[in-house]
Amino acid sequence: MRQLQLIRSNTFRWASAVAAVFAVFMIAMFGFIYWKIDGYLIMRSDRMLAQQLYFIAVLPDSRRADAISDHLGQDSRGVQYAGLFDPAGNRLAGNLKELPQGFSVDGAAQAARVARVGQSSGGDPLVRAVGRRLENGDVLVMGRNVDETREISSVVGQALALGLLPALCLCLLAGAWLSVRAQRRVEEVNQRVQRIVAGDLRERLPHRNVNDPFSRLTVIVNGMLNEMEAMINALAGVGNDIAHDLRTPLTRARLSLERGRTHATTLEQLQAVADKAIGGIDQSLAIITALLRLAEIENSRRSAGFGNVALHEILREVCDVYEPIAEDKSIELSVDIDRKLHVWGDRDLLFEAVANLVDNAIKFTPVGGKVGLDLLRDDKVSTRARDRYRAGYQRKGA
Repeated sequence: MRQLQLIRSNTFRWASAVAAVFAVFMIAMFGFIYWKIDGYLIMRSDRMLAQQLYFIAVLPDSRRADAISDHLGQDSRGVQYAGLFDPAGNRLAGNLKELPQGFSVDGAAQAARVARVGQSSGGDPLVRAVGRRLENGDVLVMGRNVDETREISSVVGQALALGLLPALCLCLLAGAWLSVRAQRRVEEVNQRVQRIVAGDLRERLPHRNVNDPFSRLTVIVNGMLNEMEAMINALAGVGNDIAHDLRTPLTRARLSLERGRTHATTLEQLQAVADKAIGGIDQSLAIITALLRLAEIENSRRSAGFGNVALHEILREVCDVYEPIAEDKSIELSVDIDRKLHVWGDRDLLFEAVANLVDNAIKFTPVGGKVGLDLLRDDKVSTRARDRYRAGYQRKGA
């Protein structure tokens, strides 16, 4: 099964395609080399034949036969052909039995099938030959066997086999290695992703300090996972904040309803109690909206809720909201505002910030204590106000 996956992998297929293209290129290159060498050898052979023909043709008639014999006697490999024929076509000298059929004696090199003296019929070789009619009417033919091209073809074929087959095997092995390497990385990524899907948000994809597309993609995905983890943690924190902050307005609404059920005797009193409960529920909804907007502001995504906020109005509203709770704990809640201050911000969030401070102050102040709200602007005034409230607490305790 693993071998089948290896063969079907894109990496192995690409490596096979590259190997095939490389093989075609090598075959074309070796074919071109063979074609060029073959043409060069034939051209060189034709040039040599033309020179030999000219050398013998300019000799006196009495010496041509001896020159042809000497020329053939020096041919140890038996690749040279020569023949001297009279105007009637009868052989006068050389190893050619007769003139080749359809042979042109215009001095141009051409391919011809010749018969050798003493050779059985039927095995006439194909040679390159040059023919010329002399001044006395005789015909001189010089030829050469060019079987060297076949030897060169064999050498080129062997070189192609010895060079191409190892190269193909190397390409396939490289493709298999790259495919196995890619499959291992993909399997490792799959395992990490499965752990992330299972809930392990701290898990990250494996990253190697190499400059390749997969590593760069890993860096991007890990950055995305970091952002997702931060967002999920922020959402969890918002949920905890909502659960914590809704406790006070819901408790206030419940106390209002209990008091109304116990003490209300008229329809107007019941309506007042219901209005207070509705106000508590509205505040709960405002808290939820404010906390969600706070998460958006922390992520720099929203500032549409900002505006000119009157802080003195917020303090009075907070005091009105928490006054029943403070009375229930026998705590004196007061507000001291001697000026009007405005700031640029989110009204609901500022209200929630002040409400949290007052809620904690009421929660941790002992029974019979005092909680005061004062709208100040200077740090020194704040210090004096803090000393004044501290003195008030001491008097209350005394």
